[in-house]
Amino acid sequence: MSLAKLSTKTILLLITTGIILTATTAGVLTVTRPIPATGTISTINLEAYSDAACSQPLTSIDWGTLSPGATVTKTVYLKNTGNVQMTLSMTTNSWSPTNANGPITITWDRESATLPAGQSIAAVITLRVSSSISGITSFSVNIVITGTG
Repeated sequence: MSLAKLSTKTILLLITTGIILTATTAGVLTVTRPIPATGTISTINLEAYSDAACSQPLTSIDWGTLSPGATVTKTVYLKNTGNVQMTLSMTTNSWSPTNANGPITITWDRESATLPAGQSIAAVITLRVSSSISGITSFSVNIVITGTG
């Protein structure tokens, strides 16, 4: 029985020694070398202005008083303040009243136009009122211009 205990103790000692040597050797064989890295994150940022110098931010468009059959245009200036070229698109949402969407349409001349980084572009937005419009005395709508890189 003492021989079996001795063998078990010896085996445990050998296992423990092996683990310690493995951990020590792994520490000796491991080295760390930092490698500096830098990068630039591409950003898209689109701003709207009321003037060609792009100094007066555009916060709203007042279409004025319109008659059935009227067509009104407004020129806005868009500036790509990001660092990648973008493709422009426009949609509308939040029509009030909702039934104004249809008898009143809003389009523009810059759909799918590209706008390079740091550049600005004039865009003509056109509002048309159907000649058969009825029951709508005022309206509001959000014009959403999107730049996609």
